[in-house]
Amino acid sequence: MKGIVEERAVKLGEYIVENKATVRSTAKQFDVSKSTVHKDVSQRLMKINFGLFNEVKDVLEVNKAERHLRGGMATKNKYEAFAAVKNEFKG
Repeated sequence: MKGIVEERAVKLGEYIVENKATVRSTAKQFDVSKSTVHKDVSQRLMKINFGLFNEVKDVLEVNKAERHLRGGMATKNKYEAFAAVKNEFKG
């Protein structure tokens, strides 16, 4: 079991770095929980592959700094879609 967890941590880390992915999108891609992804890349990966850990950390720091922008865009898109549907029923 231990080897499988270590392999998963490396695969998750590589995916995040290659795709500049978020924890949420990585969890969805690998069908695991966000908590699992976070623990694997923030704790386990540090002990397995420190270089990859640093690369992942850099990507996640950028994601964290930009998350308020992504959240704002998601809200904007939600209300624009709602308005489009509302206008469709009016016309």
